[in-house]
Amino acid sequence: MSNPTSDFFFDAYNRDEIAYGLTPSASLAAFLDQFSRDGLDGGARALDLGAGAGRDTLAMARAGFHVTSVDISERGLQRIAERAKEFGVGDRVSTKVSDVRQFQMPANHYDVVIGTTVLDHVPAEDAKAVWSSMVGSLGDRGVLFVEVHTTEDPGSPVAPGCDNDAPVSETADAVVNYFSPNQLASWAIEPESKLRILNYEERLEWDYTHGAEHMHGKAILLAVRSGYHPKWYGQPAAFPRQPPPHSHDNNSSRV
Repeated sequence: MSNPTSDFFFDAYNRDEIAYGLTPSASLAAFLDQFSRDGLDGGARALDLGAGAGRDTLAMARAGFHVTSVDISERGLQRIAERAKEFGVGDRVSTKVSDVRQFQMPANHYDVVIGTTVLDHVPAEDAKAVWSSMVGSLGDRGVLFVEVHTTEDPGSPVAPGCDNDAPVSETADAVVNYFSPNQLASWAIEPESKLRILNYEERLEWDYTHGAEHMHGKAILLAVRSGYHPKWYGQPAAFPRQPPPHSHDNNSSRV
């Protein structure tokens, strides 16, 4: 087991309750519901970068993806492996203890790459390099989901977050790079990223999934590789095709 004194997230991940819960973000949940019907499941490869306690890894594995979970917290990965086995998806999850800045991401390799609050946990000068590796590792039908803390977060050292008197997360000290408004979206539309944005949102949210009640400022991005046009009905799904009504039984009695 990892040493609690060297693992910043040890206490949060070591609790009986699952830190950050088991429910993935709404955009990712919509992806799992819609895209897995479009031929991406059944052996597709996913990367969960900065996997934490595993809510995204477990959701992806349960949807049929083979997931590589990468995190610097050994205890977090141990809990992921335990829960994957408990949920019957242990054969679809592999873990790797690594600083995301050192983890090698093969080009054009993954069907899905997830980075939930990881680019904000590395210095700004490193975040763009990690981002470039993430988008470069996507295949031609690749899907990218990224979530970061923004300067609206009460833990931010700059406005507007620093002027917000809402309670701050117990793990706020691990966030070293708060994203400015539209920064994540601007990265996604750069030509070299070769992405097409499906969903982007910046918002405030209350968090009850770990520690005491606190608030976050978040930016959430769901994008696909340019030229890939999966069946996407929005998040929440706005105008999907409705199932046909049940046909009348031709043998039913008539009045």
